[in-house]
Amino acid sequence: MAGQEHDEAADPAAVKRHPTLFRTIRQRKNPKLRRSDITVTDERAVKRAVKAASLGNAMEWFDFGIYSYLAVTIGHVFFPSGNPTIELLSSFATFAVAFLVRPLGGMFFGPMGDRLGRKKVLALTMMLMALGTFAIGLIPSYTTIGFWAPALLILFRLVQGFSTGGEYGGASTFIAEYAPDKRRGYYGSFLEFGTLAGYVGAAGLVTALTAALGSDTMEAWGWRVPFLIGGPLGLVGLYLRLRLDETPAFRKLEADSAHASEAADQVETTTKDDLVDIFRRYWPALILCIALVGAYNITDYMLLSYMPTYLSDQLGYSETHGLLILLGVMVALMLIISQVGRLNDRYGRKPLLMSGMLGFFFLSLPAFLLIKQGGVLPITAGMLMLGLSLVCLLGTMSAALPALFPTHVRYGSLAVGYNLAASLFGGTTPLVITALISLTDDDLMPAYYAMAAALVGVIAVACMKETARKPLTGSPPSVETKEEAVELVQSQTPEPKF
Repeated sequence: MAGQEHDEAADPAAVKRHPTLFRTIRQRKNPKLRRSDITVTDERAVKRAVKAASLGNAMEWFDFGIYSYLAVTIGHVFFPSGNPTIELLSSFATFAVAFLVRPLGGMFFGPMGDRLGRKKVLALTMMLMALGTFAIGLIPSYTTIGFWAPALLILFRLVQGFSTGGEYGGASTFIAEYAPDKRRGYYGSFLEFGTLAGYVGAAGLVTALTAALGSDTMEAWGWRVPFLIGGPLGLVGLYLRLRLDETPAFRKLEADSAHASEAADQVETTTKDDLVDIFRRYWPALILCIALVGAYNITDYMLLSYMPTYLSDQLGYSETHGLLILLGVMVALMLIISQVGRLNDRYGRKPLLMSGMLGFFFLSLPAFLLIKQGGVLPITAGMLMLGLSLVCLLGTMSAALPALFPTHVRYGSLAVGYNLAASLFGGTTPLVITALISLTDDDLMPAYYAMAAALVGVIAVACMKETARKPLTGSPPSVETKEEAVELVQSQTPEPKF
């Protein structure tokens, strides 16, 4: 079952590497909590960690979102063929290329984050993303250097994709391990608030530049501006992340490992060993993670990345028109996403996730029929229908996914599972939808694709355990006050018998 712990007491090496995990397992078999086992969070430290992780995430997705909103222009600049469909397909294929290396990035950065700490690896991924984004803004066009232009574009997209492989798993793990158990959904929702803020910043900047410069100037040099801005923004995110302390859960894991090494020789392991351990021992949770993230990513990228292209390429609207409507929808989602976090803390992760998946299954077709009618009101109404379904997923996933895995493999497992799904289903969404429309000549294909993804998501949510208001697997409870810690210890003490 997903999230299940494995009693590896027969494996001394595993016990030496991860004493916190096995102490927690023993406690659950004989549930006697000590006050020292409970983490009492510092609200100021939690807010500082959430702010830095979310702002860093916003900057990372600003960098990544720029490409989505400039897909048509990039097709003209780097893949000039005279055929708009071929140019767009080439641009989206390059968009998808970055996702092909995301699993490799996850396999590299994930186990590193479980070994060296969440903070160091998140700083490294931020630095690589900023470098890749800034470099894209400096690439000469196809008319200047020919074949080398798309080749360099692909190279730096690979750098972006590789760095992103360590981003979501690390950022969500970071917030989840800082937050108290009863408010993990609320604090986790700010991670996706950052994602939306990054997309809004990217879409807003592209919209403003297009309106001010016009299509011809954007194609000549204006497209470079957002990429060049991404570099300095990445440095700001790097500064914020380097100022953070490591998460309480990782500090406890690290301290216990240090104590264990004083009494026994430290067992040497490699990243390869960690990956084998993830696939061998935690494959049920890994499969569930891939199914959840696959459904979530298809619907996410369909709305937040592909929709402006759909409005311009299929319905003939200007690029600015589509981006302005999407901007309004994303701002609306930002206003309510923290409330979704509160709701999943109160009522559970599963009800909110199921609402989002069912929303996409039943509302995708009506939403696209509305969008096809044209006009600001029908398009906005259709996109809001999709957006309200998506926000149920956005506000919940960042709390639900880290809870699938125990502390000592959480970053690595989540990075691997999330990025495998993102690679196979998320980044390919614009390319697949464009190809399906081209093959079938049916502009309702995005709706059908979202419905199929949502059906997989419904099954996955039905199979997962409820984790709201519970300690993270492999970690001791985390509470907000000392009084709450005392109450929790007392609640574990049996009533005296007379």
